[in-house]
Amino acid sequence: MERFEGKVAVITGAGSGFGRAFALKAASLGMKLVLADVDEHALAATIEQIDTPVIGKRTDVSDSVQVDALAQATFDTFGAAHLLFNNAGVGAGGFVWENSANDWQWVFGVNVMGVANGLRAFVPRMIEQGDPAHIVNTASVAGLLAAPAMGVYNASKHAVVALTETLYQDLRLAGASIGVSLLCPAFVPTGIADAERSRPSALANESPYTSSQKLAARQLTRAVESGKLSAQEVADITFDAVREGRFYVITHPNIMPSVQLRLDDIAQLRAPTDPMSLRRKDAS
Repeated sequence: MERFEGKVAVITGAGSGFGRAFALKAASLGMKLVLADVDEHALAATIEQIDTPVIGKRTDVSDSVQVDALAQATFDTFGAAHLLFNNAGVGAGGFVWENSANDWQWVFGVNVMGVANGLRAFVPRMIEQGDPAHIVNTASVAGLLAAPAMGVYNASKHAVVALTETLYQDLRLAGASIGVSLLCPAFVPTGIADAERSRPSALANESPYTSSQKLAARQLTRAVESGKLSAQEVADITFDAVREGRFYVITHPNIMPSVQLRLDDIAQLRAPTDPMSLRRKDAS
């Protein structure tokens, strides 16, 4: 997909972080926008910065009915969807056995079912419209690695990686003119460390954080705040990948030795190495 002006971009999680950066980048390229977020106030703040045709719709991506309504609003308003960002994401940390059923339902509902709902609602329409189109699914380096005390998040992002790789193959098999990119960023200053603000009350935890969950939250906050790449720079990298038709979008290439280490562990049938060990070794 080489041309963006006049095309329609649909972005979930558009109220902050990568979603807002994608929206601003798309607007700067003259695209029409359909923006979705579960936080209406954050969504409105993004829309205020857009000077191209735009509609906003409060959407909980874990709810298939709401995502269907988002797709309907998109095609009712603009008649097409050319660039789909399945971007909304949340996280929960701590020892994997200490995560509650609510943690699993919330994180997988947004991170995995949010992507699945987006594909189910939009892809058939995008195939039918016949125009060249592209889909970007936001995963994470957590979909390529398995760092300790991040089990729920890791599992959800691994699922997004597998889902997106399969989507690529399925679209090729179907002969569809739809490109696919898998975005795997590392730590970037976004709102992911404050994701609890968007957790539904029905999935809130009654028990206080465990020691491992408190430690994981502190480590995530420090890592996100220390990120040297901005969300806008990630947006620039991602749009370049869409333009070039690139599948894997790795925004922090210095993570690749850790990815290779994991692949070597698998190939040599050895126990998994702590993916953070290379970073600690480099820092020593």
